[in-house]
Parts: sequence; structure tokens; C-alpha cells
Amino acid sequence: MGEQLIVPDQLPTWVPGEVTVRSPDDAWDGVSVRGYRYRDSDVEVPAMRDFMVVAYHRGATDMRRRIDHGWHHEQLRPGDVSLLTRAADSHWRWDRPIEVVHVYLTHDQLASTCREMYGREVEEVELHDTIKADDPSIHRTAMAIAQEAAQGGVGSELLVDSLTTAMSVSILRRHANIVFRTPDSPERLTARQEHLVRDYVRSHLDRRLTLDELAGAVGLSKFHFARQFRGSTGTTPHEFVLRRRMERARLLLERTDTPLPEVASSCGFADQSHMNRVFRKRSGTTPGAVRRDR
Repeated sequence: MGEQLIVPDQLPTWVPGEVTVRSPDDAWDGVSVRGYRYRDSDVEVPAMRDFMVVAYHRGATDMRRRIDHGWHHEQLRPGDVSLLTRAADSHWRWDRPIEVVHVYLTHDQLASTCREMYGREVEEVELHDTIKADDPSIHRTAMAIAQEAAQGGVGSELLVDSLTTAMSVSILRRHANIVFRTPDSPERLTARQEHLVRDYVRSHLDRRLTLDELAGAVGLSKFHFARQFRGSTGTTPHEFVLRRRMERARLLLERTDTPLPEVASSCGFADQSHMNRVFRKRSGTTPGAVRRDR
């Protein structure tokens, strides 16, 4: 079974904040906006259904973000934007209050704009996931969309549609990877490719594994690899690796007396705390409880 993706209205469950603006429910097509006022925070965010643009409006902060077990760090201030791809878990830490605007773009929105731009059918779109993108025009567009959500007026939907198209074009030109659909493009890994990937994951599970690395093991681009891997396994590479980490950790917990920090390290978790969070979230228990109950 694949991962469960959350929608914009579910985000405050994981990232609590004071709402400053929100778009009308079901009034806009392919885009929605939320504004938040946040205190300093340390939060984990599940994989989201939509692409997200974060426009920083007030307050400057030191921002750290972890994705695929690697931490990235930037200083962010008003005028900056973050561009976040969809379907990826992440962990965020910032140390000062900030006010931001989130613009959420659906996959269908970006794909339809892409079809109009290039005149070709689109298989997949993925943003260049970055905490700090140098693109003032996207920030201005995000703030204009938020202003329409707050004030509205005659022709608001037409204006938002125009602004959304402008933002989508900017993102697709400068900040995205696009996979076009071809009639002869395979949708699954071959049996040998799948065997190679499984063997590679098993042999390198004690360290960070990137999508580029897994794709390289079978000689594919990461975008073709991700699609074909899901076609073969029914899940994403990230989810597959995480499950393998949990399986190996559970075996070590049940069959050995290896200290918990060593179990976490040998299974590729960032640390024991990270392993604890993953176990609790996905199995409702902890590594310590698994060991006690063996």
C-alpha cells in the first residue's frame, strides 16, 4: 500500500499556527492559499498531496529542514520563498516567530499548464525541492494570491486564475523536472532491475540512501525510476526503504541484545530518537517495547 498524503487543511495538525488568511472553500480550481503566524517550532510534516510555495512575509529566522535523513539550513527573511515538492515527509526547525503564506498547487494544475506550454502529455512533475529559492516574482505572486483571498471582489476568481497560471509557468520554467509521456515508455522495472534495487537497499541500509543513488543502481533518471519503481512495488522508494529499515531493526530488537543506539545506526536511522518516532508513528509501539516483549 502506498503512503497516505495529507491535504492543506490537515497541515495544522502537525504544524500549529494562527491562521491569518485562507482561500474560499472549493471556490478556486487547482490552487488554495493559507496564511499562518508561527512561533518558533520543531515539527515533523507528513507527505503532502499538493506542491507548496512558502512565501515569507514577516520575521527572519534560522531554518533547518530534514528530508531523506539529510539536514539543510538557510537564513530566511521577508521576500524569500521555499518550494516544496509533493509526497515527501520532512522535519522542520526554526528558532524565531515568522509569518508566512502557503500557496498549494495541485499536480493537475501544474500538469495542465505544462501541457499548454509544451503541447505534450505529461507523466510527472517534480519541483526542485529547496528551502530558499531565488525568485522574487514567485513571492510577489504568492502575496497577490493571498491578498485576493483576504479581500476578494468582482473578478476575483479570474484574477486568481491568471496569477496561478503565472506562478505555474515560472515554476515549470525554472524550478521543476518534467517527465513527458511516451507510448513506448516502460511503466515497471524489469525483474532484474527490481532485484538489483532490492539488493542495493539491503546492502546499504546502514546509511542514507538517496533517490539519485537508487536510480543510478539501475541506470535510470530518478524521475523515470520513481514512476517505474511504484509500478513494480506499489509504493515509493522512500516508503520502501523506510519499511526495510523497520524490518531490520525489528529483527535486531527481537533476536539480539544490540544497544538501541547501535540498532538505529545500523538500520540507517538518523539516531535513536528518529527510530523511536518512526516506530511509534507506524506501528504504535516503540523499539524498547518490542525488545521487552520478545
